[in-house]
Amino acid sequence: MHNSAPIERAKPSTAQQAAALTAGTRGVQSTRVTAKAAKRMLAMFVVFALLFAMLAALITYIVDPLQFYHKPFGYDPVFSNEQRYQNPGLARNYDYDTIIVGTSMTENFRPSEVDKALGAHTLKLSIRGSTADEQFKIAQLAIETGKVKQVLWGLDYFALKTGDQEAAGEFPDYLYDDNKLNDVRYLLNYSLYDSFFKGIMKQIKGSPSQSLEGLYNWNYAVTFGKKLVLKDYEKAGVAEAYFGLNEEPLDVIKDNFNTRVLKLIKAHPEVKFIVYYPPYSVLREVMWEKTNKVRYQNQLEMAVWMYEQLHALPNTEVYNFQTATEWTYNLDLYKDMSHHNQDVNSAIAEAIGQKDARYLMNDTNAQSFADELAKQVQTFALSPDGDPLSVQVFMGDDPSEKVFSSRIMPGEGELLVPVKEAAQAFGATLDWNQATKELVLGRDDSKIKLKMGDKQALQDDNAVELAYPGKLIGGTAYVPFMQLASMLGYKISSDQPNELSIRYTLAS
Repeated sequence: MHNSAPIERAKPSTAQQAAALTAGTRGVQSTRVTAKAAKRMLAMFVVFALLFAMLAALITYIVDPLQFYHKPFGYDPVFSNEQRYQNPGLARNYDYDTIIVGTSMTENFRPSEVDKALGAHTLKLSIRGSTADEQFKIAQLAIETGKVKQVLWGLDYFALKTGDQEAAGEFPDYLYDDNKLNDVRYLLNYSLYDSFFKGIMKQIKGSPSQSLEGLYNWNYAVTFGKKLVLKDYEKAGVAEAYFGLNEEPLDVIKDNFNTRVLKLIKAHPEVKFIVYYPPYSVLREVMWEKTNKVRYQNQLEMAVWMYEQLHALPNTEVYNFQTATEWTYNLDLYKDMSHHNQDVNSAIAEAIGQKDARYLMNDTNAQSFADELAKQVQTFALSPDGDPLSVQVFMGDDPSEKVFSSRIMPGEGELLVPVKEAAQAFGATLDWNQATKELVLGRDDSKIKLKMGDKQALQDDNAVELAYPGKLIGGTAYVPFMQLASMLGYKISSDQPNELSIRYTLAS
């Protein structure tokens, strides 16, 4: 086989080699030039970015939308409604000797009314939905300015719950500390200008300037009334059905109180602390008892326990408005089960200013507030018109009141109560047919037979018309207690100690 000879490749000439070498050198030099140019551009970018950031920070410092460093120059103040961000500037740069701290329950205080009641110069530093930790931080910041002589602290039980911290939203700790390096997060925050420019535009258009007197006050922005509260109550029966499953242990609640509230009060004996427990409507307490028994019992215990810790300190006063039926039973004062209107805040300020003995806690009455609240919940019933009432039932000479887990007033003079509890109160036997939803009550020689939903019952085989038939509610059978008592031979008398209370006495 013939083998082909290898192909010889021509070697580059000396001139070609020199040209290639020159081209390579130029390429390296070009790469070096490009790299240097890129570095210069990057350096210029960094310099310009820093200059721009410094300029932006300087503008923010001068304009100071949240008045974090100073009050405004040459124009009326514009306040943000973002309380966690606005409050530090207020505490640092405004004059006052008294501060208000707490949740939305304290937002409707008018500083001028607190001034009059307490002989003070008041600044409101409320934070809606706040935890005790957040309240501690703003109170501590204000106290460290050296201006504070008094603190009016509306202390809600739920603010002591650790689990609500996350729900409260991000908290800007950098606005509350002394680390100036943290301020860059404020100085370079362009979102601050949104509400600021809106406020300036309102001033230009002739709107009245904002004032500290009305700051955070929502009294005129919402609707109050019994219908709204009853609707909220009805919804909560479903929405809050499982709220009690993850309630913190009482030890956690106490620890939060000790490390946030008590710690601050002990650290500042020169400041007077006025702590009060806000008045929720009685429906709020009733709903907690139904859906979150742990929280309900915890708050009863905490109300007394917190007083005991605070009363040991000479610079505190504690007021309890939880059982103030003149407010808590008047649903027209509320927008939901918890939040009352400005008139209640005004009345609270006046009561504190007068050291009203009806609300001022002391060693003698501390437990009685908790006992009274438990009694109000235990005897609660809604009238046919949707008004809260305290309805008590006594049997014969027994001085103890009959306890029912629930009471419904379908009409005047009647109570629907769970049938098992009714039978126990009557001392009667009970037979229940689950299939037919019929029951038989027996006492002595008398027997009553009725069916849920039927207006006709049988008493010893005689037909009797029921004014209000039995009902199945949530799987529980309710029966008309007063009419059945009469049919079983009880004589019923009633009296009304006041417009919010009814007392029934059943004698054999």
